[in-house]
Amino acid sequence: MDADREWWLRAPAVLFSPRSVFAALRNEERDDLEARAEPVLALTLLAGVAVALGASTARTLYDDPLYDAVNMAIWTVFAGGFTAFAAYFIVGGAVHLGARGLGSAGTFRRSRHVLGFALAPLALSALALWPLGLAIFGSDLFRTGGSDAGLGGDIFYGATVAFMVWAGVLLLVGVRAVHGWSWGRSLAALGLVALFVAAFAALPSLL
Repeated sequence: MDADREWWLRAPAVLFSPRSVFAALRNEERDDLEARAEPVLALTLLAGVAVALGASTARTLYDDPLYDAVNMAIWTVFAGGFTAFAAYFIVGGAVHLGARGLGSAGTFRRSRHVLGFALAPLALSALALWPLGLAIFGSDLFRTGGSDAGLGGDIFYGATVAFMVWAGVLLLVGVRAVHGWSWGRSLAALGLVALFVAAFAALPSLL
């Protein structure tokens, strides 16, 4: 089996057998790095779309009468792409710095790839959960006081949070597997990641 096919198969496999997928990221031969670039990009872009759709901004877009399905689609593409870019480089950078702070000698690219595969649950939510939500609630997901305002909406948005938690767990598993660390050391690295992300988010208000 060629490397390209192996890494495309690992994209869904990380949901069920994460340790073996993350351990494979230790291979940094050129062919292997190139083979996993496209699956990482696909996972990151889909995750960006899911995060953008779940943001508070998206939940009120249809309050503006100028918004229609076409404008919503355009907004989703641009917001999802921007979110994916920010996550890949900013959060990926934080993962790298957090790991370096605990003694990792790994590369920035490997840290980004760990993050990319950890985002697989959010990518899955973009392909499965959000289409289901749209089928049930339609455009009410993007306007105030729609049919998603009751228990059904609470369950749906609770599910989006569950997918985010799943991604966080995968990131922890990924850091542990790729570095061969203990759970405590891996948690400490993610603690540093949280600090770096929080500091970056607070930076504009300090300038």
